[in-house]
Amino acid sequence: MGIAAFFCGLLLCVMGFGRWHETGSPWWLAGTLVLLALVLIGGITGGGKKKTG
Repeated sequence: MGIAAFFCGLLLCVMGFGRWHETGSPWWLAGTLVLLALVLIGGITGGGKKKTG
């Protein structure tokens, strides 16, 4: 996961939390939490480079 994708994902999470706060809809909260989990997992697992040889 590239650094730009990571920050775009974080921006979308913040926007989703704002939308959830405005509407009170549990769907916005659930979708934002899933997206946040994917961004964090991608940031953690995608950062390392495998050594070959």
